[in-house]
Amino acid sequence: MVKDLIYIIRKEMHSEDSLRKILLSHPEIKFVSFMGVDLSGNDTDEKIPVKVFLNDINTFLKGEVQTDGSSVVLPGIATLNNAKVDMVADLDVNWYIDYNNEHIDLETNKPVGTLRIPCFLYHENKAVDSRHILKSAVEHLKISLLNLFKNYPNSLSLFGIKYEDIVSIELTTATELEFWVQTPNDKAETEELSTSQVLHEQYWKRTKGAVRTSLEESLIIMDSYGLEPEMGHKEVGGVKAKLDQSGNFTHIMEQLEIDWKYSTAVQTGDNELLARTLIKETFRKNGLDVTFSAKPIDEVAGSGEHIHVSISVKLKNGKKINLFTAPDHHYLSNIGYSSIIGILKNYEIINPFVSSTNGAFKRLKPGFEAPTCIVTSLGNSVEIPSRNRTVLLGVIRNLASPLSTRFELRSPNPHTNVYLTLAAICMTMLDGIKYAICNNKSENDLLKELSKAPGENTDYLEKDRAYRSEEDVFEYYNDEEREKFFGKAPATVYENLVGFEKYKDKLNVLKENNIFTDKIINSYTLATIERWLMEINYRVLNNYTKEIRNYKMLHSIDRALDLDVSNWMKINEIRYYLMKDSYTNKSLFTRIKEATKINDYSEISKLQVELDEKMKELRNLYSTYKKNLLDI
Repeated sequence: MVKDLIYIIRKEMHSEDSLRKILLSHPEIKFVSFMGVDLSGNDTDEKIPVKVFLNDINTFLKGEVQTDGSSVVLPGIATLNNAKVDMVADLDVNWYIDYNNEHIDLETNKPVGTLRIPCFLYHENKAVDSRHILKSAVEHLKISLLNLFKNYPNSLSLFGIKYEDIVSIELTTATELEFWVQTPNDKAETEELSTSQVLHEQYWKRTKGAVRTSLEESLIIMDSYGLEPEMGHKEVGGVKAKLDQSGNFTHIMEQLEIDWKYSTAVQTGDNELLARTLIKETFRKNGLDVTFSAKPIDEVAGSGEHIHVSISVKLKNGKKINLFTAPDHHYLSNIGYSSIIGILKNYEIINPFVSSTNGAFKRLKPGFEAPTCIVTSLGNSVEIPSRNRTVLLGVIRNLASPLSTRFELRSPNPHTNVYLTLAAICMTMLDGIKYAICNNKSENDLLKELSKAPGENTDYLEKDRAYRSEEDVFEYYNDEEREKFFGKAPATVYENLVGFEKYKDKLNVLKENNIFTDKIINSYTLATIERWLMEINYRVLNNYTKEIRNYKMLHSIDRALDLDVSNWMKINEIRYYLMKDSYTNKSLFTRIKEATKINDYSEISKLQVELDEKMKELRNLYSTYKKNLLDI
């Protein structure tokens, strides 16, 4: 790290005078970039010379920066004939300096820096970006809670405070990142990875070589940016690396996790984008590839990104109270219970923002510690907090630290749009809180409702569903029971998006106060479907084509046993079914492509499920076939 570099410009320093002073005293900062986040979670980047920025700072900060709608994902909003998008600087979050360590400024002998300014995207004078949607949702949550506390004073009696005692409502959020690391062009066998995962041979083990160096450097540079990293460690996935003749590790294939400190909601999203960039660049500098894909390797653990949420009040006496923490003998307060039931009841319209890629659904499978059911766990007892890693929404409690009580949404992955997901969480929590406060529901009432059995009538949650389980939901229930008790989980991106149409009453929760408008929902849907179709037709099918072509006949006719011949015939039959056309039959690949041409999304979704099942069957058959051969 280079001495005297500035990494962060906090919101208190966003005035014209302060910025001018900082930039003039740090000539290594050569560029300014306005960073907006579109509805797909993509962040923009450009290079405006600092000289241009300094000539008219005030104009830039007031939103005179424009971009072409083709540079951001806003389908149905920024169209070809109406593409002007304005970028307005966000003055309420931290700004960062992005340094290019491969480009050293000759005058200062320091890496060239770019000041990254988070901003909002406006189209026709209306904010249409992910960051602004989250900001609006948080503001609506805070104002609505204050109004509820004012109109229903008894709602605060549990905490021993009054409405007049409150200075502000604070929403505290955090994310964490799991990712895979490998040496370029080196591959590990899936079976080897799967075996190592089951045996937990890599989980929390000591890192070595370039991986250790990269992990340590990542934590150090994150600290320089004020992210306050809390932990970096090996995750469950990976295999033991090999040593080459020079003593360097090769064939590295490991899964890691990095956690950092909580923040405000929008800042949490910005911090995660920054963390991903820092991690990827740091590992790349040390000759390692990093992927944040939710499921980079089939049949091996995918990468999650748990989202943590809590709500607290700041009082005039300086004290802070976590509104989720129960002052009496309960798992949670009435605000905590009602926030949970709000999320669980409405999760079908949160999920499209959480899982929006093919990799996300490959990760959400039983057996990989990834949740598939809309269910929570509170713990086996109030006195001894516990953690159930099989549920969607976990409760994290520490009796010695009441301020740390929070929820952990376990379904997101590194490609989840954190801004939109947090916005949806805010709106659905508020829906549950309003139900509880307006109907004078006590902790006992809410705990009973949350713990309801299927078929039991309640005032808010659905009659035929259950919402709480302290069991391992993958082991304790069979597939039929899980679906009956907790609802059928969508299997594809399209099935997930159908939730917007299927659950219109729940969707209205997001639309309250125009936080999520019809235009935003429609644009997000169009963008997600387009990406889904592109991934299937130009990545999934292409990758499967290469894989299928590598499944070749390995036995010789004169030395093969009847079992080898039988195994190969089964394999070849599936290979032909998947990708070989004839005059009378069309392959599964061709049927997917034809359904894409006519936008038959339901058919594509159905065929995609069949495709993944057939590929899994093919892999298993080929593994069995190969193991029975003595000579290869």
